[in-house]
Amino acid sequence: MFDLVIRGGTIVTGSGMDVADIGIRDGMIASVGPIAMGQGAEEIDAKGLHIFAGVIDTQVHFREPGMEHKEDLESGTRAAIHGGVTTIFEMPNTNPTTTTAEALDDKLQRAAGRAWCNYAFFAGAASDNLDQLWELETAAGTPGVKIFVGSSTGTLLVPDDELLEKVLRRGRYRCPIHSEDHARLVSRKGMLSDPPTVLDHPYVRDAECARLATERVLNLSRRTGRPVHILHLSTGDEIPLIEKARDIGATVECTPQHLWFSAPECYERLGSWAQMNPPVRSIEHRNALRDALKRGFFDVVGSDHAPHTLEEKAVPYPSSPSGMPGVQTLLPAMLTLAQRDGLMDMPSLARLSSEGPAKIYGIKKRGFIAAGFHADLVLVDLASRRTFERDMVQSKCGWSPFEGEEFWGWPISVVLGGQLAIRDEERLGQPQGGVVQFNRERIPAPRF
Repeated sequence: MFDLVIRGGTIVTGSGMDVADIGIRDGMIASVGPIAMGQGAEEIDAKGLHIFAGVIDTQVHFREPGMEHKEDLESGTRAAIHGGVTTIFEMPNTNPTTTTAEALDDKLQRAAGRAWCNYAFFAGAASDNLDQLWELETAAGTPGVKIFVGSSTGTLLVPDDELLEKVLRRGRYRCPIHSEDHARLVSRKGMLSDPPTVLDHPYVRDAECARLATERVLNLSRRTGRPVHILHLSTGDEIPLIEKARDIGATVECTPQHLWFSAPECYERLGSWAQMNPPVRSIEHRNALRDALKRGFFDVVGSDHAPHTLEEKAVPYPSSPSGMPGVQTLLPAMLTLAQRDGLMDMPSLARLSSEGPAKIYGIKKRGFIAAGFHADLVLVDLASRRTFERDMVQSKCGWSPFEGEEFWGWPISVVLGGQLAIRDEERLGQPQGGVVQFNRERIPAPRF
């Protein structure tokens, strides 16, 4: 007997699609294939639906501790589960920043019993925690160490090559990088128009800021032997640099925002709602990213969910904060880019949304639909057409840049650890998210 049987859905994996049943026992997938009737204590009829492994969003900013008026771990994970995201990796630029073992443990304690999906927390590299980085990246509950090469919160800034090389040499596992060149960002701050407007944003933080930083990061990755992961790619100029660095294990993330929106139209229409770092850029850069997506260039998709309140976003540029919510709309947006715009097929989306993150970060028993893996699943209606409205937003910030956009495809039900967390779009029960575990090789600490 199984605790739950999901019958007749089209299972989508990176290898293809096939109609089959899924049997779940003790929170794990126990069988994929034909299952006799009457073998499930509970059953779901999934005929006509597509079943993906739960989305793993490896870049979110849930603002707790220190900025809970924008978002907290309960509201952020609630938005995630409604969007079919069953695992999140949260970033370290909170207040205080996650740069110590104590700060990491505090986040893990805060999430326990409050998270609607599974979770892990990145530690952050800083100038004052070099001697703690190995301890941090191998701690329970963290995927590793995040590096901000461009401007960030508090001490979370690694602006020059000397410090960046020291950080890279103090660890072994893959480092995600926010790749904008700090020196160029500082030098261009005086280039605002008079009066400044949000249309200045992609000009001040121009494409060369991103290209230059990515070139520096990849050169240092080659020198140190430390694999890196370039987050939220925003330019076509960085694509050939990353392609040349595949031999040293470089990986790269796309976001729905950079694939969906383009300048100047989005800034004229949305104002500072479209403001994020690195910026949404011209249609030429957007199309380069779309072409790269079509040919399978990207390794993962992430939301870079970074909410601010409407009041904060209403402050005149450049004082308006950068960032937008996106964890709830990640999957619907990517389904739309796949179906409406033909940028990928469904197996490719499965690779980007779950299998890729699981492989890159060595996530233990998640990300795949196969016996022996955690039963984290999302049932999607590809035929559904939904216009996303403000009253659908689960994030505490209460708004979305995708308001008024039509999505082609919608998550209907979500299974988390073998339990229905969302059924027919209704949230069930209490938060059941747990700490993500990682397959860590037994390797010696770095010598430096």
